[in-house]
Amino acid sequence: MISKDKKAEAIKKLARSEKDVGSPEVQVSILTERIKEVTEHVKQNKHDYMARRGLMQMVGRRKRLLKFLEKTDFEKYKATVSKLGLRK
Repeated sequence: MISKDKKAEAIKKLARSEKDVGSPEVQVSILTERIKEVTEHVKQNKHDYMARRGLMQMVGRRKRLLKFLEKTDFEKYKATVSKLGLRK
């Protein structure tokens, strides 16, 4: 579970406005932070299969959000991928 500070920082990084918490860019940013934390957990706990499953679900959700963003607004998609340092 990510802390409030990390979540607020992730939101601030890509928010369209001051109160934006639901745009696809922000959702991808939050998911990226959660994925980083769970990845570290899974590296240390190799037999935690439920955490691994949750990680795969988060990666899939992020992939679908990025696909939607790419289809609807390619410029925002490119900006999001570059700011978060994702490979696409």
